[in-house]
Amino acid sequence: MKKPNRSTATAASAAAGRHHGFHDGLAQGYRMGRCQHVLDTSQPAPWPMREVSVLFVVQGFDGIDQGIIDGLRQTARVVYTTTAADMLRLAQELRPNLVLVMNGLHVFPAEHPAQIEAVRQLGIRTAIWFADDPYFSDQSVALAPHYDYVFTHETSCLPLYQSAGCSRVYHLPLASNPAVFKPVPVNTAYMSDICFIGTGFPNRLAIINAMTPFLIGKRVVLAGGLWDRLNHYALLRQGIKLHWVPIEETVKYYNGASIVLNIHRHTENDTYNKNSRGLPGYSINPRTYEIAGCGAFQITDFRHELAQFYSPGQDVETFQHPQELVQKMAHYLQHGEERQRIAMNGLRRTLLHHTYAERLTRILNVVFS
Repeated sequence: MKKPNRSTATAASAAAGRHHGFHDGLAQGYRMGRCQHVLDTSQPAPWPMREVSVLFVVQGFDGIDQGIIDGLRQTARVVYTTTAADMLRLAQELRPNLVLVMNGLHVFPAEHPAQIEAVRQLGIRTAIWFADDPYFSDQSVALAPHYDYVFTHETSCLPLYQSAGCSRVYHLPLASNPAVFKPVPVNTAYMSDICFIGTGFPNRLAIINAMTPFLIGKRVVLAGGLWDRLNHYALLRQGIKLHWVPIEETVKYYNGASIVLNIHRHTENDTYNKNSRGLPGYSINPRTYEIAGCGAFQITDFRHELAQFYSPGQDVETFQHPQELVQKMAHYLQHGEERQRIAMNGLRRTLLHHTYAERLTRILNVVFS
């Protein structure tokens, strides 16, 4: 049999590429049309504007920080932002009605507790919103009593702060910023069958290790540190990006994936956590809201509070062990219409109920009512 020459093979490859490109473009156009319909029909009413000034102290979680800033601008008349290093000085100069701190850990100076007490001495209300609970609860419980109001996204930590003497402790889930995490068209460089963006913590490595045979041959994106510790890293390395992915890129990867995987980190790992009391994790991570806010289809590991915010099987899909995850991925990769329906439900629910403007309205109502 005569072997095809190189030019024939090249032409066949180019034709296949055009076919796949046409198919991907058609599917993306259909998806964007559905997303636009949801965006047009799922806008909440304007949030009430409080006649107050707020000084917001960022943590360095870019997606969350910017979401809070945008939410405050929709709900508080005057909004200032600062880092921990300049907090006290600006509080003294600006005399805001509230100093709101995001998380207060990691990059905050050792003298932060004394500084927040100095802010309180000025007669300024203070509040902190813990977003790392329960993973760093050993540190957060020491910080919480220095604030007038304590908010945490993790219900398992509420008794902890109350036992530390905090009298005003509230559960406040995280959210998505619709100005950033939103449906966008992407080129083929961001398209995949399966995508996960986040650090390769041990429990995440174990899940991907267990499903590696299923992933081989599929378009897979794993982005973040530690993924080179996979047992079969060489088999998946083509889709692995061993670096932090900027938010703008993350949004594109979410939009380009058929399935976005969401795996919460474990709470008991001493290497990566400061949670000596072994407090469980009931809450859902910000990734849950952000994936849904992009109009992307996600499969997430089950957390106890998930059903309070999204309906499993209707707004998101869930799994409880790797075998179930493989089964559901195989199903949904073959059933695009089901994926789209669930993703659109998740997008609609996020826009209506899970934005930072909604969460900031709650904070301001608590502090100023």
